[in-house]
Amino acid sequence: MTNLLTNDLNHILAHTKTLWEELRGQRIFITGGTGFFGCWLLESFIWANDQLDLKASAVVLTRNPDSFRQKAPHLANHPAIQFHSGDVRSFQFPEGEFSYIIHAATDASSLVHQEDRLFVLDTTVQGTRRVLDFAKNCGTKKLLLTSSGAIYGQQPSDISHIPESYQGAPDVTSPNSVYGEGKRLAELLSVLYAKEYGIESKIARCFAFVGPYLPLDQSFAIGNFIKDILEGKTIHIKGDGTPYRSYLYASDLMIWLWTILFKGESCRPYNVGSNVEINIKDTALAVAEIAGHPNSITVAQEPVVGQRIARYVPATDRALKELGLKATVDLSTGIKKTLAWYQQFTNAESVNRRT
Repeated sequence: MTNLLTNDLNHILAHTKTLWEELRGQRIFITGGTGFFGCWLLESFIWANDQLDLKASAVVLTRNPDSFRQKAPHLANHPAIQFHSGDVRSFQFPEGEFSYIIHAATDASSLVHQEDRLFVLDTTVQGTRRVLDFAKNCGTKKLLLTSSGAIYGQQPSDISHIPESYQGAPDVTSPNSVYGEGKRLAELLSVLYAKEYGIESKIARCFAFVGPYLPLDQSFAIGNFIKDILEGKTIHIKGDGTPYRSYLYASDLMIWLWTILFKGESCRPYNVGSNVEINIKDTALAVAEIAGHPNSITVAQEPVVGQRIARYVPATDRALKELGLKATVDLSTGIKKTLAWYQQFTNAESVNRRT
């Protein structure tokens, strides 16, 4: 393990130490344990488990355990981690009780690049239903659903930071809405099961992130920019660079997710992300400058005067006021950490194996 990850894991533990006692001697079931969210969940779980001697264990659902063993052997071979092979839509229920479940199998990093939209919808909705059926049968007390800011649909240009109370939705006539609509149904299912079966369903509406394990070859702008820089290429922005995003660093993401699981109110969604906005062009410039290549960007299109500027930026007041959650790592530091982690690998092939 690198010093960078050690520092991040100590940072996570320092902000969550009082929460972990709940997990002492317990079992947790994690779906999506091999993706961006999953790797960080396992890193932080293992670190807390070892540092606090929790004697807890995690069972991780994955379709390909062998692939993950190659990607992250230090996680896969840890004695507190067991794999359960299966598809989230149809997996056989593992035996025994699981007091906690984190359903992260359908985060954007694993699905947004899929061209088969029916597969995306089926995995999101039927996968959630299967996990909830398992929770109902295995004595689960608390379940965390990683939902998405995509459930709000297109963010209105007059709303700078979109709150959980916003009642908008994706355009159901657009096939591109399949991910957001799937997550809306997943949230509804989790609420129905909470009311019917007494499971505490915690909902995290996740936005955009940066950090080690971030996929660099999918439809995430900041990951693409980092990949270009690592490969010595010019960063190419295909659009006009005006859309606004915000990025929460991975260690903060973990602090937020574990806190929501243990302390969040059931059936009450929390936006998870940074409220510090930045447009795509400035994000690319930041990556290039931090990497020491400030002139290595091109922008394909000129902004159109009067055209609506897209936004995807959360309001995070609820998480702050109710759970004391806030971003502690700024974007520049997050980019530096992510670049430093990937620069350990000497070529694109080894970089890609880590994502």
